[in-house]
Amino acid sequence: MIVGNNQYCCIDSNIWLYRFIINPNNANAQTKQQIAINITSQDNLVISTQIINEVCVNLIRKAKFNNSQIQSLIQEFNQGCEIIPVSFETIEYAGKLRDKYLLSFWDSLIVASAILGKANILYSEDMQDGLIIENTLQIINPFRDLK
Repeated sequence: MIVGNNQYCCIDSNIWLYRFIINPNNANAQTKQQIAINITSQDNLVISTQIINEVCVNLIRKAKFNNSQIQSLIQEFNQGCEIIPVSFETIEYAGKLRDKYLLSFWDSLIVASAILGKANILYSEDMQDGLIIENTLQIINPFRDLK
């Protein structure tokens, strides 16, 4: 599912990484990459500073991105996404969400950032597909039909 232009979506780091890295050991790697490209090419994207950090560190480690490539990527995030900083408000809200929805620490920060950024959809391969949080944010695994 791809959201319409009037909705905002947040994309977890795992989806961004499929855009940039193909796992040769995964039979669905090219399909996943195309889905990730389609999702990450939309308008109205919300991204947290945490997700940017996770994407960058993994691209440096796994894909051997150099500093120039990372700097270009950060600029692309800045131009194509609304960036939500992880603030004290985000951390407090994440704690409430963690208790209520039994989320991990890191996932609760992503969810809190998405909600504070007014996202309606959170694309993630790692979180509970279909979960609706606070009646405003739905988690969607865009690869669910590939399993």
